[in-house]
Amino acid sequence: MTTARETVLGRIKDALSLAPAPDIDVPRGYRTGRTLPDDERLALFSDRLVDYRATVHTCTADRTAHVVAEVLRKHGARRIGVPAGLDAGWLDGYDGEVQRDSADIPAPRLDALDGVVTASAVSCAETGTIFLDGSPDQGRRALSLVPDLHVCVVDLSTVEAGVPEAVARLVPQGPTTLISGPSATSDIELERVEGVHGPRTLAVVIRTDA
Repeated sequence: MTTARETVLGRIKDALSLAPAPDIDVPRGYRTGRTLPDDERLALFSDRLVDYRATVHTCTADRTAHVVAEVLRKHGARRIGVPAGLDAGWLDGYDGEVQRDSADIPAPRLDALDGVVTASAVSCAETGTIFLDGSPDQGRRALSLVPDLHVCVVDLSTVEAGVPEAVARLVPQGPTTLISGPSATSDIELERVEGVHGPRTLAVVIRTDA
């Protein structure tokens, strides 16, 4: 017996075969090539992150381990997860338990972690958005969504002024996660609720000379 769903999809398929889709020229006249000096990009990016209720910590590259450890201690994170390709030196100052992630670990088990530390691919200063592209130092999407604390290391050299400039640095075919502050939503009375779809707390460590 044919289901209603199969009937509807069959009719759609038949209709599409009878009316081939015309070639459509989509205009791509985006404003591109915008740049800002380092200090202005840093100030704008930090302002947008704070507006989204993320915490911002700036440091030089040689202070990465110290700042990451301080952030984790401040939030009481005793057991953290990290992508398989994360620079181990970033955790030299951390004395808690570190779990290297792998596809063999079921996503529900990630909820037992106090937090996660990842790198990032590129960021947009104008919107305060961080892009993760699934590279070895960023890991799978579940790793950055399930734990309640996300400590994300961002190199200032990867922060672009606007969205078109940031997107141009990504591989279009790759998986991309966009992060604009901690996960949050509002109920029917517009009361903000955090931690619904992802981490309740986002701490961004910006390395100003990297």
